[in-house]
Amino acid sequence: MERYNKAEILRRVEEEDVEFIRLQFTDMFGMIKNIAVPSSRLVKVMENRYSIDLASLDEIAREGEEELYLKPDLDTFTILPWRPQHGKVARFLCDVCREDGSEYEASPRRVLKRAVEHAATMGYTFQVNPECEFFLFHTDENGMPTTLTHEKAGYLDTSPIDLGENTRRDIILTLEEMGYEIDSSHHEIASAQHEIDFTFEDALAAADKVTTFKMVVRTIAKRYGLHATFMPKPLQEMNGSGMHLNMQLYKDGRNVFEGEDGNLSREGEAFLAGICEHIDGITAILNPLVNSYKRLVPGFAAPSNVDWSKKHKNTLLRVAKRKFQSMTMELRSPDAASNPYLVFALCLEAGLDGIQRELKAPEEFSKDIRGIRTLPRNLGEALDKMKKEPLVAEVLGDVYVDAYRRAKEKEWTKYQSQITKWEIENYLYLI
Repeated sequence: MERYNKAEILRRVEEEDVEFIRLQFTDMFGMIKNIAVPSSRLVKVMENRYSIDLASLDEIAREGEEELYLKPDLDTFTILPWRPQHGKVARFLCDVCREDGSEYEASPRRVLKRAVEHAATMGYTFQVNPECEFFLFHTDENGMPTTLTHEKAGYLDTSPIDLGENTRRDIILTLEEMGYEIDSSHHEIASAQHEIDFTFEDALAAADKVTTFKMVVRTIAKRYGLHATFMPKPLQEMNGSGMHLNMQLYKDGRNVFEGEDGNLSREGEAFLAGICEHIDGITAILNPLVNSYKRLVPGFAAPSNVDWSKKHKNTLLRVAKRKFQSMTMELRSPDAASNPYLVFALCLEAGLDGIQRELKAPEEFSKDIRGIRTLPRNLGEALDKMKKEPLVAEVLGDVYVDAYRRAKEKEWTKYQSQITKWEIENYLYLI
């Protein structure tokens, strides 16, 4: 991404005929929120003088809370390529701040910054490369999304079988025009399923990128008359979509996951052990929907057990040393319905806890799965595990955890009360 100071941004806005500025931030679930202002108010924007209602952060809102303000991160300034070429629209990603300028502790971006700062006190920098999968479906005559597709393509297929290739290409070109570096893209295993891979970046920049990426994907898909969805499991008989998280941890310019012998280092093993120890308690954040757990079942290339391997691709954690690349630890359970700021923060802190306590990793996966514990099987179970996990409260804060849990317990209760088509088909006639 290009870096600008205030004077350069003012100059670009004038030279590029930018008429509107979007001030973007995310709510507690990772959804982009937005205030649009005329470019004539840009100086006011950069003086952090635009306020928001706490209700925009969803369940975090509390009575009597002071007014909050948006502080644009100048490094995230970009002109949106899909808007008109005359009277353009630009955007900033913003931090949510209090009146005194301090960042609001319960905002997702601040949660990740705290984790990154904690890592820095230990001498570490956290690099991540998320792999976000998504589906491209048809819309109906009213423009509403369906789960229909004419496509029959599979893993790594190309046109004319891959009918989404042009859409995927334009998504990549748009991201590159916005200053993002893309590593590769391809058709995934399921029909109409796609993946676009980034390069490694520091955790905050990567979370900003995922947030922007989801907005770009859905916007460009709509121009093609398609609906892009990051729903984890939209099709029952097909693989679901994940957000595999590739991680590297650096100290003094060296990836500490990689030992001198080329195998996983002691620090790397402890980081892995920390994630394994805390994974049950953080899963409600990594997999936030009722639908998320329908992806995490055997037979669909998604993890369902707490295990790791250097060879097997479908374990929860995979340690990989590829040619010309530094060693990577890949966590395969998260999905892109999650809030990336929270996911990266919790994974980093879980790993750091493993290093601080010098934890030992469980035995590497073998075909004998006896004794291996499973991931939470549904959202209700994951929320119960989260209640008992001190790390979540330490990283997110009690206010955030209480608000998140209330919202998700309400969602789980509502889901449990539904009468499904499956129940009618299997029970109505027989009972």
